[in-house]
Amino acid sequence: MAKDILSDAGLHFDELNKLRVLDPEVTQQTIELKEECKDFVDKIGQFQKIVGGFIELVDQLAKEAENEKMKAIGARNLLKSIAKQREAQEQQLQALIAEKKMQLERYRVEYEALCKVEAEQNEFIDQFIFQK
Repeated sequence: MAKDILSDAGLHFDELNKLRVLDPEVTQQTIELKEECKDFVDKIGQFQKIVGGFIELVDQLAKEAENEKMKAIGARNLLKSIAKQREAQEQQLQALIAEKKMQLERYRVEYEALCKVEAEQNEFIDQFIFQK
């Protein structure tokens, strides 16, 4: 009966018969909640460490991917440059070939003209010798 009166007043006795303001069951639940919260905070801390490690790994992989991307872009640009150089070189060689063909044609015309002159001179010499 005395316990009921005290309970109605908000006072309770614990297992050691000490006077408490909170109900021993509520106190026990509070302690359990506190321990669960501590466990939760510890697990969150571990989770943050794991996530931090994962983020570092992803950042490292992103940097490596970016480096490889830059290497690929550089290689592609180098290939384009080489292709342009070869194209320019091919054009130069084509121009040189055209120039040499023109020179060959000039030499051929000159050769034909010289052959004609030679033939005329040989004919003149033959006529000159036969006239004597």
